[in-house]
Amino acid sequence: MNLKVRKPPNDLAGSGWYEILPEPPPPEILDSTINADWVVIGGGFTGLTTARRLLENCPDDRIVVLDAQRIGWGAAGRNSGFMIDLPHDLQSKDYSGGTTRDRNQIKMNRFAIGYAKSMVNEYGLHSFMDTGGKINAATDVQGMNALRAYSEHLRELDESFEEYDAQVLKEITGIDYYAGGIHTPGCVQVQPAGYIRGIAQGLLQSSKNIKIYENSPITEIVSGETKRIKTPKGEVLSNRVVLAVNGHLESFGLFSKRLMHVFTYGSMTRQLSVDELNRLGGRDQWGITPAHPMGTTVRKVKEGRIVVRNVFTYNGNMETTKDQVSQTGKRHDKAFRNRFPMLKDVSMEYRWGGHLCLSLNSAPAFGEVEKGVFASGCQNGLGAVQGTLGGILIADLASGRDNPMIKSLIEPGEPAKLYPEPFMTIGAKMNLWWNHLRAGKDL
Repeated sequence: MNLKVRKPPNDLAGSGWYEILPEPPPPEILDSTINADWVVIGGGFTGLTTARRLLENCPDDRIVVLDAQRIGWGAAGRNSGFMIDLPHDLQSKDYSGGTTRDRNQIKMNRFAIGYAKSMVNEYGLHSFMDTGGKINAATDVQGMNALRAYSEHLRELDESFEEYDAQVLKEITGIDYYAGGIHTPGCVQVQPAGYIRGIAQGLLQSSKNIKIYENSPITEIVSGETKRIKTPKGEVLSNRVVLAVNGHLESFGLFSKRLMHVFTYGSMTRQLSVDELNRLGGRDQWGITPAHPMGTTVRKVKEGRIVVRNVFTYNGNMETTKDQVSQTGKRHDKAFRNRFPMLKDVSMEYRWGGHLCLSLNSAPAFGEVEKGVFASGCQNGLGAVQGTLGGILIADLASGRDNPMIKSLIEPGEPAKLYPEPFMTIGAKMNLWWNHLRAGKDL
């Protein structure tokens, strides 16, 4: 069947992660008919990892990556930047699931993180990755109870972690907002837009067999033994296609009414002055995820800026609005003022929303969807690590490389069907409202 694209991604103003980078070179846009052995659609965590794995598996094959926007502009560059190795189920009350399932997930997450580190080493991207772990922090009794439950689960899993009291957290962050926390060493934090753009550049410099075209949205994939992947100005002829577009799989007519489209929002401060940095104190960079999954994520980055991320909205049309970004920004300002009273004159320079995709049964959208067309998406809110993992495994599946981890992504089956409308939208919005309320001071 032909796959006609209902709508390409259309993200609003760039994230702070993207805007603080140097201006990229002009994009190369597909404007002719070309041939390739592989076409990878999507230039984010999944797509670029897929391309790199295909270069390893099939070093003589020609690979074309197509992205509808600039590399790093879309969902990947709007990520909060945590590659988390341990259980982190956004749909649970304390991130954790069953012991057996979590052990398997940890193994796969660490495989993905190791692969990401190998790309950082190969392409010299160390400035975009911090390997110092992360802190899961609580602000009140409810949050501390959640941390205790989580720490018990980590003990069951025989995982190492370190418990921090309020004083240690103040020494690290410079603020006294948090009551306690758990430091886990296996997480890495990336500057997502810089990391993604760096991988794209590294791929281009490392192999003459790869081409990356930006601002080249797909309009249609015409089926056949040789597929025609059409863009507004050109097309690629290829026998094999990998769709690495996360929630936008539904734009291609795939997994219809099985994907939940959720947006989360970030704000980044202007660069802090030397006086402001001294006033704040603490370490040069750190990252905190909240004890409650719907709470506020906070990062201080080495560029002397602070990033705040909170609030989730259900947007079935796969788009956010300027009004949503603006209204959410007020929540960010409140969260920032509550945590950083010594920085009352510091304003937010950038605000953005980012698309993530979940399924009711937490299953990914993964596998061969028709002969020669493969898909890896629905990363259930963990785009950095699950996108990387999905990219490796879909490349292995498509190229016939034996990898036992593939089974773990296929076994859950398809994402479950959503509830009929309007009940799905009403229920999703009510669930998000209730969980935001339950987050309490963590928000």
